[in-house]
Amino acid sequence: MVSGAATMAGPDSASPDPAREARLRMVAEQIEARGVREPAVLAALRAVPRHLFVPAELRASAYNDGPLAIGHGQTISQPYVVAFMTEAARLRPGDRVLEIGTGSGYQAAVLDALGANVWSIEIVPDLAERARRALAAAGASRVTVRAGDGTGGWPEEAPFDAIVVTAAPEQVPQALLDQLKVGGRLVIPLGAGSQELLRITRTATGFEREPLLSVRFVPMTGEARRPKP
Repeated sequence: MVSGAATMAGPDSASPDPAREARLRMVAEQIEARGVREPAVLAALRAVPRHLFVPAELRASAYNDGPLAIGHGQTISQPYVVAFMTEAARLRPGDRVLEIGTGSGYQAAVLDALGANVWSIEIVPDLAERARRALAAAGASRVTVRAGDGTGGWPEEAPFDAIVVTAAPEQVPQALLDQLKVGGRLVIPLGAGSQELLRITRTATGFEREPLLSVRFVPMTGEARRPKP
Protein backbone atom coordinates (compact mmCIF):
# COMPACT_ATOMS: atom_id res chain seq x y z
CA MET A 1 0.00 0.00 0.00
CA VAL A 2 1.18 3.51 -0.80
CA SER A 3 1.73 5.85 2.11
CA GLY A 4 2.90 9.42 2.42
CA ALA A 5 1.72 12.71 0.94
CA ALA A 6 2.16 14.30 -2.45
CA THR A 7 5.00 16.79 -2.45
CA MET A 8 3.78 19.30 -5.03
CA ALA A 9 1.28 22.06 -4.35
CA GLY A 10 -1.91 20.19 -3.54
CA PRO A 11 -5.58 21.08 -3.28
CA ASP A 12 -5.14 22.64 0.15
CA SER A 13 -2.27 24.90 -0.92
CA ALA A 14 -2.74 28.59 -0.16
CA SER A 15 -0.94 29.66 -3.37
CA PRO A 16 -3.10 30.72 -6.35
CA ASP A 17 -3.75 27.79 -8.68
CA PRO A 18 -6.17 28.48 -11.52
CA ALA A 19 -6.15 24.79 -12.58
CA ARG A 20 -6.98 23.46 -9.11
CA GLU A 21 -10.71 23.02 -9.68
CA ALA A 22 -10.10 21.29 -13.02
CA ARG A 23 -7.72 18.83 -11.35
CA LEU A 24 -10.17 18.11 -8.54
CA ARG A 25 -12.91 17.39 -11.09
CA MET A 26 -10.54 15.23 -13.14
CA VAL A 27 -9.68 13.07 -10.13
CA ALA A 28 -13.27 12.81 -8.86
CA GLU A 29 -14.98 12.14 -12.20
CA GLN A 30 -12.35 10.34 -14.30
CA ILE A 31 -10.24 8.47 -11.77
CA GLU A 32 -11.86 7.88 -8.38
CA ALA A 33 -15.26 7.23 -9.95
CA ARG A 34 -13.69 4.50 -12.10
CA GLY A 35 -12.21 2.54 -9.22
CA VAL A 36 -8.80 3.98 -8.34
CA ARG A 37 -8.94 4.17 -4.55
CA GLU A 38 -5.39 4.49 -3.16
CA PRO A 39 -5.42 7.80 -1.23
CA ALA A 40 -1.80 8.74 -1.98
CA VAL A 41 -2.28 8.11 -5.70
CA LEU A 42 -5.39 10.30 -5.75
CA ALA A 43 -3.51 13.01 -3.84
CA ALA A 44 -0.66 12.89 -6.35
CA LEU A 45 -3.05 13.28 -9.28
CA ARG A 46 -4.68 16.24 -7.53
CA ALA A 47 -1.28 17.81 -6.94
CA VAL A 48 0.55 17.45 -10.27
CA PRO A 49 -0.18 20.31 -12.71
CA ARG A 50 -0.93 18.26 -15.84
CA HIS A 51 -1.28 21.38 -17.98
CA LEU A 52 2.48 21.98 -17.68
CA PHE A 53 3.11 18.72 -19.54
CA VAL A 54 1.04 19.36 -22.67
CA PRO A 55 1.76 21.71 -25.60
CA ALA A 56 0.61 25.27 -24.95
CA GLU A 57 -2.06 25.12 -27.65
CA LEU A 58 -3.69 22.10 -25.92
CA ARG A 59 -3.63 23.33 -22.34
CA ALA A 60 -7.35 24.05 -22.34
CA SER A 61 -7.83 20.28 -22.79
CA ALA A 62 -5.21 19.21 -20.23
CA TYR A 63 -7.75 17.86 -17.72
CA ASN A 64 -10.07 16.18 -20.22
CA ASP A 65 -10.61 12.41 -20.21
CA GLY A 66 -8.27 11.36 -22.98
CA PRO A 67 -4.71 11.28 -24.31
CA LEU A 68 -3.20 14.33 -26.06
CA ALA A 69 -0.58 14.54 -28.79
CA ILE A 70 2.81 15.88 -27.66
CA GLY A 71 4.68 15.59 -30.98
CA HIS A 72 6.92 12.99 -32.62
CA GLY A 73 3.96 10.61 -32.84
CA GLN A 74 3.75 10.37 -29.04
CA THR A 75 0.99 11.18 -26.54
CA ILE A 76 0.47 12.06 -22.90
CA SER A 77 -1.65 9.20 -21.57
CA GLN A 78 -5.25 9.50 -20.42
CA PRO A 79 -5.34 10.58 -16.75
CA TYR A 80 -7.18 7.41 -15.73
CA VAL A 81 -4.52 5.18 -17.30
CA VAL A 82 -1.74 7.10 -15.52
CA ALA A 83 -3.57 6.69 -12.21
CA PHE A 84 -4.32 3.01 -12.81
CA MET A 85 -0.69 2.21 -13.69
CA THR A 86 0.57 4.18 -10.70
CA GLU A 87 -1.72 2.33 -8.32
CA ALA A 88 -0.72 -1.00 -9.90
CA ALA A 89 2.96 -0.27 -9.19
CA ARG A 90 2.23 -0.35 -5.41
CA LEU A 91 4.80 2.27 -4.51
CA ARG A 92 6.09 3.48 -1.16
CA PRO A 93 7.99 6.71 -0.49
CA GLY A 94 11.68 6.20 -1.19
CA ASP A 95 11.15 3.43 -3.76
CA ARG A 96 13.52 3.34 -6.71
CA VAL A 97 11.49 3.41 -9.92
CA LEU A 98 12.53 3.08 -13.54
CA GLU A 99 10.26 4.57 -16.17
CA ILE A 100 10.61 3.55 -19.82
CA GLY A 101 9.15 6.23 -22.09
CA THR A 102 9.32 9.63 -20.39
CA GLY A 103 7.15 11.25 -23.06
CA SER A 104 5.75 14.45 -21.61
CA GLY A 105 7.14 13.76 -18.14
CA TYR A 106 3.69 13.63 -16.52
CA GLN A 107 3.84 10.01 -15.34
CA ALA A 108 7.29 10.65 -13.84
CA ALA A 109 5.93 13.72 -12.03
CA VAL A 110 3.14 11.63 -10.50
CA LEU A 111 5.69 9.04 -9.33
CA ASP A 112 7.80 11.86 -7.85
CA ALA A 113 4.73 13.22 -6.03
CA LEU A 114 4.40 9.83 -4.34
CA GLY A 115 7.92 10.18 -2.94
CA ALA A 116 9.62 7.80 -5.40
CA ASN A 117 13.11 8.32 -6.79
CA VAL A 118 12.67 8.06 -10.55
CA TRP A 119 15.04 7.28 -13.42
CA SER A 120 13.29 7.86 -16.74
CA ILE A 121 14.45 7.09 -20.29
CA GLU A 122 13.05 8.75 -23.44
CA ILE A 123 14.16 7.65 -26.91
CA VAL A 124 13.32 11.00 -28.59
CA PRO A 125 15.93 13.57 -27.47
CA ASP A 126 13.61 16.56 -28.05
CA LEU A 127 10.92 15.03 -25.83
CA ALA A 128 13.51 14.20 -23.16
CA GLU A 129 14.62 17.82 -23.04
CA ARG A 130 11.05 19.15 -22.99
CA ALA A 131 10.19 16.72 -20.20
CA ARG A 132 13.16 17.93 -18.14
CA ARG A 133 11.91 21.51 -18.42
CA ALA A 134 8.33 20.57 -17.54
CA LEU A 135 9.44 18.49 -14.56
CA ALA A 136 11.55 21.39 -13.28
CA ALA A 137 8.62 23.78 -13.69
CA ALA A 138 6.40 21.37 -11.75
CA GLY A 139 8.93 21.02 -8.94
CA ALA A 140 9.56 17.30 -9.50
CA SER A 141 13.04 17.13 -8.00
CA ARG A 142 13.52 13.36 -7.69
CA VAL A 143 13.38 12.56 -11.42
CA THR A 144 16.46 11.99 -13.59
CA VAL A 145 15.80 11.91 -17.34
CA ARG A 146 18.12 10.69 -20.04
CA ALA A 147 17.70 10.28 -23.78
CA GLY A 148 18.22 6.77 -25.09
CA ASP A 149 16.72 3.38 -25.85
CA GLY A 150 14.93 2.05 -22.78
CA THR A 151 14.87 -1.58 -23.95
CA GLY A 152 18.01 -2.32 -21.95
CA GLY A 153 16.81 -0.47 -18.86
CA TRP A 154 19.26 1.47 -16.67
CA PRO A 155 21.58 -1.25 -15.32
CA GLU A 156 23.90 1.07 -13.39
CA GLU A 157 20.97 2.17 -11.19
CA ALA A 158 19.37 -1.27 -10.82
CA PRO A 159 17.81 -3.04 -9.05
CA PHE A 160 14.46 -1.25 -8.92
CA ASP A 161 11.44 -1.58 -6.67
CA ALA A 162 9.20 -0.91 -9.67
CA ILE A 163 9.46 -0.38 -13.42
CA VAL A 164 6.70 1.45 -15.31
CA VAL A 165 6.65 1.20 -19.11
CA THR A 166 4.58 3.66 -21.15
CA ALA A 167 5.03 2.13 -24.62
CA ALA A 168 4.09 -1.36 -25.75
CA PRO A 169 6.65 -3.97 -26.84
CA GLU A 170 5.57 -7.24 -28.39
CA GLN A 171 7.63 -9.17 -25.83
CA VAL A 172 8.77 -8.19 -22.34
CA PRO A 173 12.42 -7.08 -22.55
CA GLN A 174 14.53 -9.49 -20.51
CA ALA A 175 16.71 -6.64 -19.23
CA LEU A 176 13.72 -5.10 -17.45
CA LEU A 177 12.92 -8.37 -15.69
CA ASP A 178 16.55 -8.72 -14.70
CA GLN A 179 16.60 -5.23 -13.16
CA LEU A 180 13.72 -5.83 -10.75
CA LYS A 181 14.38 -6.51 -7.09
CA VAL A 182 12.80 -9.61 -5.60
CA GLY A 183 9.33 -8.35 -4.79
CA GLY A 184 9.64 -5.65 -7.47
CA ARG A 185 6.77 -4.91 -9.86
CA LEU A 186 6.93 -4.32 -13.63
CA VAL A 187 3.82 -2.59 -15.03
CA ILE A 188 3.88 -2.86 -18.81
CA PRO A 189 1.51 -2.82 -21.80
CA LEU A 190 2.18 -5.76 -24.09
CA GLY A 191 1.18 -6.57 -27.65
CA ALA A 192 0.90 -5.21 -31.16
CA GLY A 193 -2.63 -4.07 -31.98
CA SER A 194 -4.56 -5.73 -29.16
CA GLN A 195 -2.67 -4.87 -25.96
CA GLU A 196 -2.94 -5.92 -22.35
CA LEU A 197 -1.52 -4.16 -19.32
CA LEU A 198 0.38 -6.60 -17.12
CA ARG A 199 1.84 -6.48 -13.64
CA ILE A 200 4.83 -8.81 -13.38
CA THR A 201 6.19 -9.39 -9.87
CA ARG A 202 9.62 -10.88 -9.29
CA THR A 203 9.59 -13.63 -6.68
CA ALA A 204 12.41 -15.62 -5.11
CA THR A 205 11.83 -18.36 -7.67
CA GLY A 206 10.68 -16.56 -10.82
CA PHE A 207 7.99 -14.14 -12.02
CA GLU A 208 4.24 -13.90 -11.48
CA ARG A 209 2.14 -12.30 -14.24
CA GLU A 210 -1.22 -10.64 -13.67
CA PRO A 211 -3.36 -9.28 -16.54
CA LEU A 212 -4.88 -5.97 -15.45
CA LEU A 213 -6.53 -4.00 -18.24
CA SER A 214 -7.01 -3.80 -22.01
CA VAL A 215 -5.08 -0.74 -23.22
CA ARG A 216 -3.77 1.01 -26.31
CA PHE A 217 -0.28 2.51 -26.18
CA VAL A 218 2.16 3.64 -28.84
CA PRO A 219 4.61 0.85 -29.74
CA MET A 220 7.98 0.64 -28.02
CA THR A 221 10.67 1.63 -30.50
CA GLY A 222 14.42 1.07 -30.62
CA GLU A 223 15.82 -2.39 -29.96
CA ALA A 224 12.38 -3.69 -28.98
CA ARG A 225 11.19 -3.20 -32.60
CA ARG A 226 14.07 -5.03 -34.28
CA PRO A 227 13.38 -8.53 -35.59
CA LYS A 228 14.75 -11.32 -33.43
CA PRO A 229 17.34 -13.56 -35.17
